[in-house]
Amino acid sequence: MSDVLIRNEPVPETPYLAAGVTISLAGPMQRYALRARRAEDLETVLKAPLPRHIGASEGGIACLGPDEWYLRTEAGAAIPTASGLPVAITDISDRSICLVLEGPRAAEILMSGCPLDLNKFAVSQVTRTIYETVEVIIIREAEDRFHVELWRSFAAWFWIAMTTAARH
Repeated sequence: MSDVLIRNEPVPETPYLAAGVTISLAGPMQRYALRARRAEDLETVLKAPLPRHIGASEGGIACLGPDEWYLRTEAGAAIPTASGLPVAITDISDRSICLVLEGPRAAEILMSGCPLDLNKFAVSQVTRTIYETVEVIIIREAEDRFHVELWRSFAAWFWIAMTTAARH
């Protein structure tokens, strides 16, 4: 058995360039699913404020539901443990991957298989939705830049769907 495991990303590391859009793999990062009935308990553990409105994000933390948040931080960063408070912090870094769509056609490309009108999304707005049948988390980082978080097992398919939409 090998002592060293090498991860091959399911999508190319070279960005895909098309008219009006660039599709690329985001850099490595840590991801955590956060759950707490009381946001204050999670704020105590993280020592950071949480966005309270579903769809809002700040400081790398997105509110996905009334008791659910999604934290993205730099690779290798550790977060505190729950220390007896009734919160759940689950490291999902290995499960997920992020693609970045950037350029004036970014929203158009994402809407080719997503039921939402992303042109109405404000910068820093976040949502969990679907692209065709795949669950994704879309984060609008700028007027022309979206981060799309999805399960690693769907990444190759999603890459093909995005690059195909970008060609048309």
